Amino acid sequence: MSEIKELICDCDCDRHCDCHCDKPCDCECKLFCKCEKRKNLRPNRTTLKCGTPGAVTLPLATLAGTAYTVATVNVDTRGFENPCIKFEFASNINTTAAVVTLNFQVFKQCKGQLTPIPVGPTWVFSRLVAITDSNTFTFFVCDCDICDEECCTYSVVATVAGVATVGVTAINNATLSAIVVDNASSCGC
Repeated sequence: MSEIKELICDCDCDRHCDCHCDKPCDCECKLFCKCEKRKNLRPNRTTLKCGTPGAVTLPLATLAGTAYTVATVNVDTRGFENPCIKFEFASNINTTAAVVTLNFQVFKQCKGQLTPIPVGPTWVFSRLVAITDSNTFTFFVCDCDICDEECCTYSVVATVAGVATVGVTAINNATLSAIVVDNASSCGC
């Protein structure tokens, strides 16, 4: 037996010892330790998935409500127990004499779903003055409402909010990555 816990000498000396089976304890009784098998704990499984970088250019006077998928990643949770997923989105937003407000939202579409469903809150990028500038735009969101053995496509969608855009806006190097972990201590689907 190779798995040993802290063991207690099998005598009345009431002292603890750390020893291997078939070797005498360090306590005064000099008897053998009882062997106890340690419970095998399943290690928390973790995996990282990175989507392919994408880019979208919003032309001059793009109408409010126009939506663009800017990044995607496929996640397979086979082998996970009650999975929880952390998504991280990063992009560079370049504006050329632009006024724009964009709502970013993560959506998931799993096997058998006809329409994608939103995950987490909406994130807002605004440029209220017509300038030429470049900004990094990032956010993260978690999805713990997914069953074991599920395969889903997650997408970040940018939607023009408010009025039509002024100037040109480019969303470059848009990437969505996912860190999937076992969440076995919580109740699952």
